[in-house]
Amino acid sequence: MNKKILVINGHPDKESYCTALAEQYKLGADFSGSDCKVINLSELEFSPILKHGYRKRTELEPDLTNAQDLIFEADHLVFVYPNWWGTYPALLKGFIDRIFLPGFFFDYQDNSPFPKKLLKGKSARLIVTMDTPSWYYSLIYGKPGHRSMKKNVLQFCGVGSVKTSTFGPIRNSKDEKRQHWLDKVERLGKAMR
Repeated sequence: MNKKILVINGHPDKESYCTALAEQYKLGADFSGSDCKVINLSELEFSPILKHGYRKRTELEPDLTNAQDLIFEADHLVFVYPNWWGTYPALLKGFIDRIFLPGFFFDYQDNSPFPKKLLKGKSARLIVTMDTPSWYYSLIYGKPGHRSMKKNVLQFCGVGSVKTSTFGPIRNSKDEKRQHWLDKVERLGKAMR
């Protein structure tokens, strides 16, 4: 049985290096025979604002309904995005706010502070670009974006293993270095992890 992989590109610019990384991961995954799909959030039509919070359900646009279905079907999720101001772009945050909803990816339980995790059995990889050196992001800032995606979003909903690959500094990086990173991401795709 082929592994189902969903790559979610959270960069709002279609011509970004993140888009190249997402495509390279898919190239590797396709080579290994997986069923790999890519969602470019920049191409979806949806409001990133959870207008009523959790008080009242905001109707999902068709692109979001489709994305939810693809997430449910996937065995492995790959999020590709830039680190902006320590976390992730507003577009990706809005996507998460809109579709990682109670009753879909997690559910509240009576008499328990812990959610019922509805994405159990899945794994994930975060592929993150940044201009901050990764050692500085880790030691000085404490990796807030990585922790948020891993603990507060994915593992909160039941995703088990979440691995992170960080690439940077991107600004002023040479073509040779960028190609090295693309090759590394292709290998991750081939290994389907």
